[in-house]
Amino acid sequence: MPLLEVEDLAVYYPVKSGIWGKKKMLKAVDGVSFTIERGETVGLVGESGCGKSTLGRAVVKLEEPCRGAIRLDGVDMASVKGSRLRKMRQKFQMIFQDPYGSLNPRMTVFAALDEVISLHRKLSPEERRAQAVELLELVGLPPEALDRYPHQFSGGQRQRIGIARALALEPDLVVADEPVSALDVSVQASIVNLLEDIQKKRGTAFLFIAHDLAVVEHISNRILVMYLGNIVEEAPAHELVAEPLHPYTRMLIDAIPLLTPASERGKTASPVAAEAVSQIELPSGCPFHPRCPHATERCRNEKPQLLPVRNSKRRCACFLCETGSEEQR
Repeated sequence: MPLLEVEDLAVYYPVKSGIWGKKKMLKAVDGVSFTIERGETVGLVGESGCGKSTLGRAVVKLEEPCRGAIRLDGVDMASVKGSRLRKMRQKFQMIFQDPYGSLNPRMTVFAALDEVISLHRKLSPEERRAQAVELLELVGLPPEALDRYPHQFSGGQRQRIGIARALALEPDLVVADEPVSALDVSVQASIVNLLEDIQKKRGTAFLFIAHDLAVVEHISNRILVMYLGNIVEEAPAHELVAEPLHPYTRMLIDAIPLLTPASERGKTASPVAAEAVSQIELPSGCPFHPRCPHATERCRNEKPQLLPVRNSKRRCACFLCETGSEEQR
């Protein structure tokens, strides 16, 4: 049984257009299904505004879905509330994007860690402090950091504190919401390597959310590609980057800065027809068809489903995948 099962999950927000305007729905997440195995890292990529963070927040019960199911370790999370939810939070935690905003500036590092430890564990003050020291050592910070305040640390060090806080209760699943995007490029690699080390030591499963496909490929076992609230492709990480099936995935890969131009690598970059459309006024048919260079009349009228691709461990929501066409590659 998978550690996490997400089935037909949807998160909509009501949006008003003007004072007398009709209320419409912004479909941030629109019928998403996927699983995460124990000890697995699943990457979630897509452009800004595609619904990645909303999906991650829904998984950890920070957003209320309007339909669908989330099962963690076989438990239906929709029915978990109050004290039972607080107990379940030991199994799942979140690392936030902003290392500056996720820590209380008036609390020392020890107070921030102890807030979590003391709430869920019946330990003496000495034992709680010893556990806090272990957490700092796990993320590569010295014990003396316990009595300092967030403003006394660099951005990378603050993110390490945030990671330590998320790991305080040894969760089975951690949702990492763009944990390196606010950091300098020189610091990003050290944080990604830290998460990999933690996974090896503790067997923690990660949902790693980012818009940088190169970073996600490095850390992930599988990758989910999200576009306008929908998962459009799923594949083992290296397979997806080496041979993308969906035109949108190809567009993301072509956007990765490389020293060698695409033409010299024997590949032609996919043209981008337009910017992403609004999640309020979604087009009919395939959500990507207004930007897709391979769109047909069928794409404009019929929405493709995320289906398994024959003879592989992949899923793709594109009619080209059904026919096995090589056009989009």
